[in-house]
Parts: sequence; C-alpha cells; structure tokens
Amino acid sequence: MLSVLPLVFFSCKTTEPTDEPTDETKTLPAWYYAGGELGTSYLFTANAFEQPTASVENGHWMEAFKRGEALFEKQFVANPTGTRSGLGPVYVRASCIHCHPGYGHGKSVQAGTYNTTAIGNGTLLVIYDKTTENYCTWVAGMPQLHAVAPFKAPLDESKIQVEWIVANDGALKSPFPADGEAFELRYPEVTMPADAVYGYETINPSNYGVKLENTIGIFGTGLTDAIPDDSITAQWAREEEAYKKGYLKNWKSEWFEGGQWKTFYTNSRQGDGTPYVRRYTYAMSRGPLQDAAGANAIWNITNVTRSDRRYHYLDLAGVNYATISSKDPEVQAGFPDYIEKIDPEHTHAEWFTDDVEANIYAYLTSTDLPVEMTDDEYKDFMVWHRGLAVPAVRDIHDKDVQRGRELFNQIGCAQCHRPSWTTGPDYLQDPNKFFTRNNDLPRYPYQTIWPYTDFVQHKLFMKNDIRTGWCRTTPLWGRGLHQKCTGDDNEARLHDTRARNVIEAIMWHGYSEESDAFDATKQFYELPKADRDAIVKFVNAI
Repeated sequence: MLSVLPLVFFSCKTTEPTDEPTDETKTLPAWYYAGGELGTSYLFTANAFEQPTASVENGHWMEAFKRGEALFEKQFVANPTGTRSGLGPVYVRASCIHCHPGYGHGKSVQAGTYNTTAIGNGTLLVIYDKTTENYCTWVAGMPQLHAVAPFKAPLDESKIQVEWIVANDGALKSPFPADGEAFELRYPEVTMPADAVYGYETINPSNYGVKLENTIGIFGTGLTDAIPDDSITAQWAREEEAYKKGYLKNWKSEWFEGGQWKTFYTNSRQGDGTPYVRRYTYAMSRGPLQDAAGANAIWNITNVTRSDRRYHYLDLAGVNYATISSKDPEVQAGFPDYIEKIDPEHTHAEWFTDDVEANIYAYLTSTDLPVEMTDDEYKDFMVWHRGLAVPAVRDIHDKDVQRGRELFNQIGCAQCHRPSWTTGPDYLQDPNKFFTRNNDLPRYPYQTIWPYTDFVQHKLFMKNDIRTGWCRTTPLWGRGLHQKCTGDDNEARLHDTRARNVIEAIMWHGYSEESDAFDATKQFYELPKADRDAIVKFVNAI
C-alpha cells in the first residue's frame, strides 16, 4: 500500500529513567517517551494514568493538581453549601470518575439493563433522529439519568436495555485465512421505550434511535492541546490530497476543502466567537482543551454551576424539561422546601411567588443561578486536567513489539494513526475566555509526542455505527493499560466498547469495503499469526 503519511524516526535519547535497563546496548528510542520529556510518566501499575507531568512537578503546580484531582475523583452532593456541593437538579453522573475509572476510558457495557450507578460505566446514551441523525432536542446531548428530589430524571434507565449482537456478515470473515484462527465481532443494540422519557405524553417521542458512545482517556490531553493549529490543518490538507488521489475513500468536504477549514469551533456565549481548529471528541465538536469536553463536563455532567455557567444543562430545546417539571404536581409539592435551601435569603424573588408553576420554570431556566464551584476550584481542576502525563511505552526492547511497529507502519495503520507530532510554543487558547495568561496552566512547548492519531475524522462503515458515521481517529497511547487501570473484564475498544480486544478492533476497521481502513485491515487479515500477534503486542505496548 502506498503510504499517505511520511513516517519520521528520531534519534535515541542519551538519558534513561531509573526503572529502565542500564545496559549500554539497550538505548531508548524517542518513541519510548510517549509524552516527550515534559509529559511522560514511568509508572505502569493500576495508577499509570493518574501521574502528573514533569511540567506540573517542576512548575510548582502539585498542590493545585491534587486539589483538582479531588474534584475529579470525589462525588458531588446535592447540598446547597459545603464541599463539592451543588449536584443537580438533574445530572448525568455524580462524579467524573464514574465515567473515567482509573482516569481512562469507560468500562465495557454489560448486556441487560443500562446501569450508571456503579463507577465504571462511562458510556453515554446518544439519542438521535433517525432521519436527520441530529440529536433529539427533547433531551440533552448528554442525557441525564438522575435527579435530586423533588425533580425527576429525564430518562428512566431501568427501562433501557442493551443487547450484544454478533456480526458475521462483514467483508472479511472469520477465520483468518493463513491459519484458521477464529475471531468474532459484536455490536450493541439499545432499546428505549417511549415511556422511559419523562413527560413522554407531552413530548411524543418518535422516529428516534439510541446508540452508545464511550468516554475517551483524559491523560495526555494537555500535550495534544499544545499541537499548533496549523499542524493539524496541514494534516487535514495532506489527507484531502490523499482522498483526491484515491488513497482515502471518504472526505468531509463540508468541513474542509481546498486546504482550508470551512467550519470551526467557536464559543459566543462565554467567549467572543473567535474560530478555533477542531480537535477533541469523536465528533470533533470542541476546540482547545480549555473549553473542550472536560472543561464542559465538570459543569454539565454534574450540573454544578460556576461563574461562567450560571445556568443548568437540561435539554437541547432549552424549555422542555422546565415546562414538564413545572406542571408536575409532585414536583410542585416538593419545590418550596427545595428552593428554600437553594436561596434562603430569597434573593431571587421570581422563585418565591404565589404561582409555584411559574417559580419552578423560572428557576430551571434561570441564567443567574448561585455560583457553586468557585473560580479557584475550576482552575485547580484544569491544572489537573492539563497536567496528566502519558505512560511510557512498555516492552520497548521486545523483538515482537519492534516487529509489530514495523508492520503497523508497513501495512498502512499509521496513515490514520499518525505516530508522532511536535508541539509548538503552547500559547494557551481558551474560547471560554477564562484562562487568559500562558502561566495559568502547565505547558508543553516543543515536545515530540506519540499519540497515534491524525486528528482527522474518517468513516469505517461499521454495523450500527457511530452517529453520522464520522469519527475522529482515537489516540492509541496508553490503551494497553486499560484493564490494569480500570479492572475491566475486556479492553473495551472503539467508540461503544464493541471490541473486546485489539484483534476485534482492527477487524471492525475492515467490516466494509467502503471503510477508509479496509485496505490496511485486509493486509492484516492475510498476515500469518506471528505477525498479527506482533502488531497486537505493539498496540498494547504503546
């Protein structure tokens, strides 16, 4: 296969971490340092994803890092005051670690009733219109499954079921032709009856579908944020040329055409609408890390307000949940006691009129709610978020790992899972306009990092695929430690945890001949077992 992306190899380092062999014949290549000199950690235990970067340790950020870590790990509570207060009135999870066990990806979803009460299920529901594939507006983009009394959860998760279906109709069928080793592909089907929706009699939900999207690992995101926008733009331009020459089968021309972006990430509510290059989430719906998924999630997952978000995350329409709740007799009965605790001084007179329906609606739609997370707490959280290191590559001297790396590049996996990037001066960008100085957070200037992603969206045409079919190439670094760090019973790979191991993840890339990765997957499919195993070992090592 003609390689679209140039593969660059770097000279060996002259210094070694103390836990590596000191034999002079065993030098460490650059790709061992996954996060570069400033962002690599050397602990491979169950705490591997929780380590601070050298920039945190050397920049006197450790106290802030540990305070931010507590905000991530500990559950928020419904109390109106006190430590980690402000949960609700509805929420997706009570803590960040519910979705990111061990700081990594969510665990694999089990068949049966969809359950988010236990820590580990980081898979979110995606409720969409089957005709347009847009999110349904009668729920939030991240639908809430829990509520603080007297309010009621927008969805009743006890009525939502997950079933795993075996897919045996792919273009590349089990077993592998070289040796007859079998593999099995599976995918999830989610069923949610209309009466699982709070106020379904009013909403009348129809023509909707439900899919799963798993959380991604958060370690190393500060490093990828330091990649210059023009480097990501140049990568898109290279792949656009590859598409024109037939090396890629699909291209998102409504986003990028003629070497230029046609759509950007902007924030006009908290910011000034400045355009930024997209780089985060499967849908690439976010720009710089300071206003990306984590910065948003600490607010909308818990509904804990802060100074730049003094409103609640309820539904995409903005009024559905408030309207239904305000007319609910049980909510009306409990609201006076609830709101008395929220605002004992009655600073919001509109919440205390003789019309309880109007009071509820005014509260739920307010954009002037009390601030529950202080600015200092949010800064600490972002120091932690931007300060997480990436584990170094394991088994770097193993001949199978080295052979797997050669084959990974040779058969074309590196076309989309681009191995390395170089960070720029790392001037902080924040569309939210909260962080305005470069010394507000840890930084990673001029580092060679190895995330194994091109930051481009591709289509794999998997059965019951991700919403829209377009998905950003997920970074591979650290994924081999998922089970050790989370205690999961399988590797939970791909966007909905359908792949239980590396083999299944790779073979889903070749499920359809229309897939951008079909040619590379076909080459993997035809390899002898020893070579396939070497690639798996390499992917798990990085």
